[in-house]
Amino acid sequence: MLLYHFINAQYGIEALRNRRLKISRIMELNDPFEFLAVDLSDQGFRKVMEKTKSKISKTNGILCFCKTWTHPILWGHYADKHKGICLGFEVASTLINEIEYVPQRFNKPDVLDEAFMKKLLLTKFCHWEYEQEYRVYVGLTDETDGLYFADFSENLSLKSVIVGAQSEITRAEISQALGSLRENVEAFKARAEFKSFKVERDENESMWI
Repeated sequence: MLLYHFINAQYGIEALRNRRLKISRIMELNDPFEFLAVDLSDQGFRKVMEKTKSKISKTNGILCFCKTWTHPILWGHYADKHKGICLGFEVASTLINEIEYVPQRFNKPDVLDEAFMKKLLLTKFCHWEYEQEYRVYVGLTDETDGLYFADFSENLSLKSVIVGAQSEITRAEISQALGSLRENVEAFKARAEFKSFKVERDENESMWI
């Protein structure tokens, strides 16, 4: 499935050069309700869930993707106000988990089984729905300076590089960072659409130096 990962200019270029994506830690995500989309009014249950979340975060991480690259808020939030880039990947369907968006938190279950835990990992508040998020959960194994990465591969195959409308990244910088990948990866500059609140490809190639 073709999915998109938004990133700022510096880390985007590094990702291309090193052929890898940084894995996000669950405890470091921008939503404090991650893994906690359940009624936590019971203090004892709340402590159990918070401890479980912390424990899972020590051994598992997330690669976050979106179904679309044309939503301007995604560029604003995750690609440094349209100054970053968006990477398009063909991701193995066996690895993909689609996020479910809900208006209210779940009731406390009678049993904390594996199915419920997985449901929590894949649930967010409905106001995040614009992200159309898909996730790949990965184990944290090889550490590099306190960070973890997932290498580009057949299961995570780079297909496109979209440069933000406000970005100063040059065509030459992208080409150099891609290296041997440039022949099989499409790269282009984005711009704001003229008739709607969307981002689209800038067909005027001369506008991207």
